[in-house]
Amino acid sequence: MKRISTCLHFFIYSNLFVSACAALMTTQVYYLLLNRPVFTPFTGFVFFSTLCSYSFHWYFTGPSAVASQRIDWLERHRHVHILFFFAGLAGSIYFFRFFLPYWIWIGGALVATFLYSAPKIPNYYLRQLRKAALGKTIFLAAVWTYVTTVLPLIIAGQEWETRYSLFSISRYFFVYAVCILFDYRDRADDKAAGIRSLITYLDEENIRKLFIFSLTVFTGATLALLNYPIPLRDILLILLPGFILALLYRKATHDFGDMLYYFVLDGLLAFSALLTLFTCI
Repeated sequence: MKRISTCLHFFIYSNLFVSACAALMTTQVYYLLLNRPVFTPFTGFVFFSTLCSYSFHWYFTGPSAVASQRIDWLERHRHVHILFFFAGLAGSIYFFRFFLPYWIWIGGALVATFLYSAPKIPNYYLRQLRKAALGKTIFLAAVWTYVTTVLPLIIAGQEWETRYSLFSISRYFFVYAVCILFDYRDRADDKAAGIRSLITYLDEENIRKLFIFSLTVFTGATLALLNYPIPLRDILLILLPGFILALLYRKATHDFGDMLYYFVLDGLLAFSALLTLFTCI
């Protein structure tokens, strides 16, 4: 059991898990919206670029006001993030060669990803970005939605359709609802670091209302997809993680355990994609 626990912690804390989640979210777009093979070079690019960016982000992460096994693991295995940063960079460069005509679209995502982590770098000027981080949760959810949803549609060369907008809105507000809980957990750290997050300004009741609003928009946009040729089964699979997330709200605002956040909540991002893939096997 100890070996299984050690392997699970490595898989999650090394960012392999969240990278796999991002890749799975991309495959769902290919299956539901593009009717194309789900495993493509872009899936590989998303996996390795996520691994690269998260390894960079966590390498510069310091102590936390919240008791965290992950932070303890990080202190003992910071070299893992260095290795995976370069592994992710190498993989990203390899797969990027397939998308050179779209470099400007991808470049925008890379710049946005760097800006999210830049305030962690021990540089006076970069740390000043913390003062402009009021919408960091909005920003992070937008980057996740752009990379896993909008970019594959752009690269596929499809003429933009209303269902693409609805799916993007659905995904954005679900990711945003998850980000709200992460920001809630990190409030003490953000305040100590001088990061001006929206969640650090709102009280408990308004945070709850923002969470409910996000899931309401997510549900409405998802149900609107019923007007398009997407099976009811797949619509329900998209909605299921939102229902689970709503049930977890109270627990997640009282229990800040790493496995709940970095395994369960991060896993919910890709849960519907995983279920969708199982249905097409």
